[in-house]
Amino acid sequence: MAQDYPVNEARPRRRGRKLLIGLFVLLLLLAGLLVVADRVAVGVAERMIGDRVRQEIAKQGAQSAAPEVEVGGTPFLTQVLDGRYERITINLRDVQASVEGDAVRLPVLDVTARNVRASLDTLRTGQGDVVADTVNGAGTISYESLAALLNRPGLTLGEQNGKLTVKAPADILGQKLTISGTADVTVADNGTVALRFNDLDAAGLPNLPLARAFLSNYAKSISIDVPLPELPFQLAVREVRPLPEGLAVTADAKNVPINSVN
Repeated sequence: MAQDYPVNEARPRRRGRKLLIGLFVLLLLLAGLLVVADRVAVGVAERMIGDRVRQEIAKQGAQSAAPEVEVGGTPFLTQVLDGRYERITINLRDVQASVEGDAVRLPVLDVTARNVRASLDTLRTGQGDVVADTVNGAGTISYESLAALLNRPGLTLGEQNGKLTVKAPADILGQKLTISGTADVTVADNGTVALRFNDLDAAGLPNLPLARAFLSNYAKSISIDVPLPELPFQLAVREVRPLPEGLAVTADAKNVPINSVN
């Protein structure tokens, strides 16, 4: 009588298991290559945008440290094919521009562009426009450059309890005194920064009408609308706030060409 022997299935199973492992490793390698390609493409785009931003700043007669560009949203290659990018962040440091012959310094200017449109051909050739639906900017104007625009020897500006403060030496009725006080800071209709000094005093000020009149006239003389340098990306100032490190400026714009060099 013939004896039945069990079929040996171990070898086919081992072969199937090795095949699955091989396919899994291959998929991991492909995924890794796609991630690398994605990051390389991001780097190329960030360098291209950075170069264009540098050109735009130079066209406005301003200067800054090399722009730091970050393209947000993943995966990047999908955004490239779609020609639309979630977010592009541009950080500018040590921005300097001229206002009426004086240099205005912005130690920090951070710009975020959202819903950015750029065709694949623009990224490939470097020709054409990169347009953002909205652009928001946040920067800081140094108090030293702001005080220089007021053109009063010895005048210094600062911040205390959220208010813009001022100190300045003055000769009042033959006495050398220090004027101090605060100002209201707003954005004027024409986009300038309106400084209104309405709370000035001086220790030791004589209680005489003439002395008080001098103080009032001094407050009026430094209560001016300060023009700001032209900000990049067509940014329009919406709000200003005194901070310890300087005058904080927030601005925005819509439908903005991040680069317009053809």
